[in-house]
Amino acid sequence: MDIKLEENLLEGLTEEQARENLAIDGYNELPGTKKRSFWLILFEVVREPMFLMLIACGLLYLFLGDQQEAFMLMGFVVVVIGITFYQEQKTERALEALRDLSSPRALVIRDGRQQRIAGREVVRDDIVLLAEGDRVPADAVLLTGSNLSVDESLLTGESVPVRKKSWDGRLEMGRPGGGDDQPFVYSGSMVVKGQGVTQVRATGMRTEIGKIGKALQLLEPEDTNLQQQTGIIVRNFAIIGVAMCAIVVIVFGLTRGDWLHGVLAGLTLAMATLPEEFPVVLTIFLALGAWRISQYHVLTRRVPAVEMLGAATVLCTDKTGTLTQNRMSVTHLMMGDELLEVGLEQHVIPESFHELVEFGTLATPVDPFDPMEKAIKELGGRTLVNTEHLHAEWNLVREYPLSENLLAMSDVWRSTSRNAFVIAAKGAPEAIADLCHLETARMDVLRGQINRMADQGLRVLGVAKAEFIPVDLPAEQHDFEFRFIGLLGLADPIRPEVPGAVKECYDAGIRVIMITGDYPGTARNIAGQIGLKPLDEIITGAELDAMSDDELAERIKTTCIFARAVPEQKLRIVGALKANGEVVAMTGDGVNDAPALKAAHIGIAMGGRGTDVARESAALVLVDDNFASIVAAVRMGRRIFDNLKKAMSFIFSVHIPIAGMSLIPVFLGWPLALLPVHVLFLELIIDPSCSVVFEMESEEPDIMQRPPRKLDAPLFGRSMILSGLIQGLGILAVIGGVYAFGMLSGQGEGAARMYAFVLLVTGNLVLIFSNRSRTLSIIQSLRIPNKSLWWITGGALFFLALALTIPPLRDIFHFAPLQPWEVVLLALAALVCALFAESTKLKALQKLIYRDDE
Repeated sequence: MDIKLEENLLEGLTEEQARENLAIDGYNELPGTKKRSFWLILFEVVREPMFLMLIACGLLYLFLGDQQEAFMLMGFVVVVIGITFYQEQKTERALEALRDLSSPRALVIRDGRQQRIAGREVVRDDIVLLAEGDRVPADAVLLTGSNLSVDESLLTGESVPVRKKSWDGRLEMGRPGGGDDQPFVYSGSMVVKGQGVTQVRATGMRTEIGKIGKALQLLEPEDTNLQQQTGIIVRNFAIIGVAMCAIVVIVFGLTRGDWLHGVLAGLTLAMATLPEEFPVVLTIFLALGAWRISQYHVLTRRVPAVEMLGAATVLCTDKTGTLTQNRMSVTHLMMGDELLEVGLEQHVIPESFHELVEFGTLATPVDPFDPMEKAIKELGGRTLVNTEHLHAEWNLVREYPLSENLLAMSDVWRSTSRNAFVIAAKGAPEAIADLCHLETARMDVLRGQINRMADQGLRVLGVAKAEFIPVDLPAEQHDFEFRFIGLLGLADPIRPEVPGAVKECYDAGIRVIMITGDYPGTARNIAGQIGLKPLDEIITGAELDAMSDDELAERIKTTCIFARAVPEQKLRIVGALKANGEVVAMTGDGVNDAPALKAAHIGIAMGGRGTDVARESAALVLVDDNFASIVAAVRMGRRIFDNLKKAMSFIFSVHIPIAGMSLIPVFLGWPLALLPVHVLFLELIIDPSCSVVFEMESEEPDIMQRPPRKLDAPLFGRSMILSGLIQGLGILAVIGGVYAFGMLSGQGEGAARMYAFVLLVTGNLVLIFSNRSRTLSIIQSLRIPNKSLWWITGGALFFLALALTIPPLRDIFHFAPLQPWEVVLLALAALVCALFAESTKLKALQKLIYRDDE
């Protein structure tokens, strides 16, 4: 049987009591994936091909008796491991922050007020409010509820939902699977119908799901399109590198008779060729990208969404709470033919409208959570004070909730002064009219009134009343004899930032489609306020049902407003857009939105009012339910992909001169220009540049003026190859020319090697500066701040200066002393390198390079 809630239960725990219980029981969470230890990271780093080759080079030097070179290489190993470990830790911290933010949320009562908290912060004895679509955060007992049914299949394997009844105060909590009419709900189960007030009995490992060892684990990340492309690129480069390595070993051994040094030269070339930065950069960019997007109140649940964001061509959005503030207020009342406008601070209304407000208030929960119900409750408390129309002493006998078949709800009250039950109903005007069995003529008048209010952008609700002799209450609302009272008009102002966000979408080539359950007039009014276009084409839910898939696909090309739509119809809308080749982002918050969220390329669940079902079906979670945050996330997604392309382009172009200078001297019979120590020094510049400098790079000024990229556009496409070849081969020609000058002019092996290495370092830095922007020159891009760029530039030049000026370091690098005239020569050569790097920004070359670019 139902039990009355004691006053202390309605108050819930105090924050102090919650902290005490949390200290005793710990967080409400199950063991997840363990953090990767230092030794595991170390093992993963050392087993990489680059480090295996590095260790092989060190062993070769030891075998040749050159201990100084061997220890130098091992020293670099320590430095590179340190950098890698730092990057791993940074990525782990970002992911940890995301896990904290994306913890399932629970609605609890603490200190007498409702508040949403992370599910992991729920404690024993918390009062938790459950509603349709919520995932139960902990094992609890149902204190009171209305038509509550729960899916316990996660625990029992039984797919049929089970009914729950209120606790009688005696039955002890048992295991799930006891069938219908049990008073207990269990962590991990899903509320599929109704609502209830529960008190937590067990959290964390003490829940049933914890006892049977079903620890929640993070989903293993699947390979994204980018990861697959990157894997193919690395594989191809590895094949080329191994083949060239074998050729160098053979040529060196045959021409010079020194096979050991031939193997060393081959390993150096392989190190110079292998682009091991590609997968590292991709992992870091996507992980930190997800963290950066979270700063815009958007949580990433699936990594592919990060790369998908930049390709979105259509954003399908709900209206209430996303485009609007979800802060409803009753602004219009209609009874008969009279329409009354009510000010937000108005305390007195004509007596003739008191009954409408009275029964609207009676049909509203005592402590409402829904914004519309809060607005109705607030209106009653404000305008009916000191009248006989407020009934604090009446007792609520029964609630008839909204159902799929009837969009109306009724509350049955026991009056202290009447012998009959008083029933108050509110809901969609058509549903209320149906309850009242209105005649055709009255319905025609009512439709005109509804349209008149809806055209003003109002959300319209109907109100009705009935009386019933106190006998057994009927099962259905239709069994009461209702009398229609009037209409309530509610307004929900748009969010002020939405019009600018919609315009930004249009500038970026992204269509915006609004899907709402409101009337066409209301939908058109809101669409006009936020700048949607065109306004003259609207598809209603009824029209959508009557269309074939082909008809819908054709109509949707020019329609941006769907009115009187239900969540189930979103799936057809997604299908029609995908059939037209669009990349679809879809928002949703309810249980019935889940199929559409999963079907869309990018499903976006509401974090504030969204259900757990919606959140678990979505790729992104919108924490603040704000449309502008979606647009900010799209901008960030474009920035991430843009910077990833810059990093990949840099990696490709920078490896060309390094590989070239490892290969050319072997075939010309000259001394090696690069030894393993030189390649490692260059890697210390390349790795941080890719993963730090380019990841932190600001977005291009025109990033939201470009059309969306094609979903199947290759990361490593024609434009990147052409620009990389032009930059890399141009710089290689300069370095090779200066190296040849050093060898042929009698400057000696040490001087020529020093020339090549200085130009490789400066060429690296030039490529970093040049690849920061595809259109801005190096001089222009200096105005764009990037602190890490200057740290890496300063560090590289500082250590280069040490290697050139300190005799012991100069000997380790096998350099000759630097002469003053050589500084001028190298400066001029570096300038020519910069010209080659910047040549790809010439309009004529850009037309050639980016002719087929996305």
